Amino acid sequence: MIYLDNNSTTPLLPEVLDAMLPCFTESFGNPSSIHSGGRRALFHVKEARQEVAGLLGCQASEIVFTSGGTESDNLALKGIVNPGDHLIVSAIEHSAILVACTWLEKHGCEVTRVGVNGLGQVEPDSIRAALKPNTRLISVMMANNETGVLQPVEEIGRIAAEADIWFHTDAVQAAGKVPVSVNRIGCDLLTISAHKLHGPQGIGALFLRAGTPLRPQLHGGHQEKRRRPGTENVPGIAGLGRACRLAKAALTNGSVDRIAALRDRLEDALTSLIPDTRINGRRAARVANTTNILFENVGGDALVLALDELGIAASRGSACSAGAADPSSVLMAMGLNGQQSRSSLRFSLGKQNTADEIENTISATPGAVARLRAKSAVFWSA
Repeated sequence: MIYLDNNSTTPLLPEVLDAMLPCFTESFGNPSSIHSGGRRALFHVKEARQEVAGLLGCQASEIVFTSGGTESDNLALKGIVNPGDHLIVSAIEHSAILVACTWLEKHGCEVTRVGVNGLGQVEPDSIRAALKPNTRLISVMMANNETGVLQPVEEIGRIAAEADIWFHTDAVQAAGKVPVSVNRIGCDLLTISAHKLHGPQGIGALFLRAGTPLRPQLHGGHQEKRRRPGTENVPGIAGLGRACRLAKAALTNGSVDRIAALRDRLEDALTSLIPDTRINGRRAARVANTTNILFENVGGDALVLALDELGIAASRGSACSAGAADPSSVLMAMGLNGQQSRSSLRFSLGKQNTADEIENTISATPGAVARLRAKSAVFWSA
């Protein structure tokens, strides 16, 4: 398979697996145990905490391990906001944020969902205009999972700081693709997930700036300084740490630049070879691996299945909403209509993708689109 759905999940890098394997064998102990078996496990947890902190530019003590991006997002919002508080988010957030906001509204919180411009970017002035006396938290993602469009989080961070409001950013789709510095962003909380950067599924982290109040959503033991109790997933944590170390290196060793060149080649070729095709958010700053392409008059789900039969994996958008007949809320917020949204596909590259795979995708896609358009024309003429 030519796997071009890396924003949904990434394959585990061999180096990451190597870091995890000892935690299943000689370092399988409980990190809370004081005997040598526990100390060996604790070593892997401490090492990984340093590696995650190294990617984000923070202190190791500011890293809270969780089960992934969804838990980190929920912990950030529900751990900060109280009944009666006001929360500002963007309309293009991941469902982990948007559904949590719906829950918060049902429990006495007020939520403002700020729209985006035609490029898929939040306008900082719209955040400033949404501020209220009871605003407690702003949460705006760093990079959109469907389009790859980067958001002006540094400007939003300054707005939050000026208003003395907590600021959270979901950096799940940004970490490892662009440099992430919590101090440059000015955020108080930040979310990452291992399986988006060639680490294992089921493990993530929340950056929690020292001094930021957080109400835990789970109650039990003393783990993670009681911010997220429960016996640590030591193999997963070790994998996240190694993935973060490799992701940091990729920002300077040419790996990200190589992926960007492959993405640009794919975009240029498909828009040149296939009529009535355009890139959603192309003029905006984006992460290097992501392209969202509108194929007019083609059902997106049908094209995903047609490409799958040819051995190419792509998607309409977030795997969390896969199979939903509804149009993408992200693309609708950018001004596309329902039909255009349903006719858009996301191709997202990873470190494992090669130039030959991109050329094979370029060769296969025009024929698949043409066949689907022909079938559609026959259907509507019947």
